[in-house]
Amino acid sequence: MKNSKSLLAILVLLVGIGTLTACKKTKVTENDGIEYTYVKEGNEKAPNGEFLLYNLEISTASDSVIYSTNDQPFPGYLMANDSMPVTNGMDEIFKGLRKGDSIAFEANAKVIFGNNFPPFLKEEDMIKVRLGAFEIMNEEAIQAYFEKVMAAEDEKKAERAKERLVEEDKIIQDYIAEKGLNAQKTESGLYYVIEEEGTGDPVTPGTTMHVDYAGYLLDGTLFDTSIEALAKEHDIFNENRPSYEPLPVTVGMGQVIPGWDEGLLLLKKGSKGKFLIPSPLAYGENGAGAMIPANSVLVFDVDVADVE
Repeated sequence: MKNSKSLLAILVLLVGIGTLTACKKTKVTENDGIEYTYVKEGNEKAPNGEFLLYNLEISTASDSVIYSTNDQPFPGYLMANDSMPVTNGMDEIFKGLRKGDSIAFEANAKVIFGNNFPPFLKEEDMIKVRLGAFEIMNEEAIQAYFEKVMAAEDEKKAERAKERLVEEDKIIQDYIAEKGLNAQKTESGLYYVIEEEGTGDPVTPGTTMHVDYAGYLLDGTLFDTSIEALAKEHDIFNENRPSYEPLPVTVGMGQVIPGWDEGLLLLKKGSKGKFLIPSPLAYGENGAGAMIPANSVLVFDVDVADVE
């Protein structure tokens, strides 16, 4: 008798789940035929000219996340515009979004991304999309919102940079010991080596210096140089580059990465030196192009050819 009651309870539960699932509203887009389900349905449409904020997650059929607004400082947003043309199913879904909507659907990569789907996907690969709209804001409100989020993100980034400086200081010290360098450290965390003193007056902010340079990762990979022969030697010569010659830099004005701005002020005309730059004083969490990964300590050999 006890087992019969347990079985009955399970059947009731399954019927209840099936009823809830059946109650969820499902639609199909006129373009592309995307079938999408409202996990939760909102009821407030953004007025034309105002902004609808949303969270978005795109993943593979095996739930490997391709993109998520949760990994970004800001949510997604779109400006409501009833006259906006609809060219595909994704446009149709986004245009119909209301505050409070939570939508789930699946379609192949070609339908979701158009012709710009990621290279690791095939156009027939199934993609899962989860989309939820959570707020409506006018232009003034969204600007204030993003400024607040940006300020909070800057604080987090500054804290992460402090941690990176501590971690990378040990890495740089090990590199200095391995190479036998006579390096000095500034208060900011920049290490520098003066190999030749140079002549003339100390450089001040606003001075234009012409600098030959070679930039390396810690593993010795050359990622950029102003010296043509060195570029060819390391197979990074770019024939489309306007010229290989000393780079003009007005120092102390933010034209270059902070490590360079600070380091060049320590040099004079004719100086030769080396900068060992922790990532927060270089390209930080973003890196730079394909050659400089995120959080890379950089090494620069510099030669001040001239000072104006």
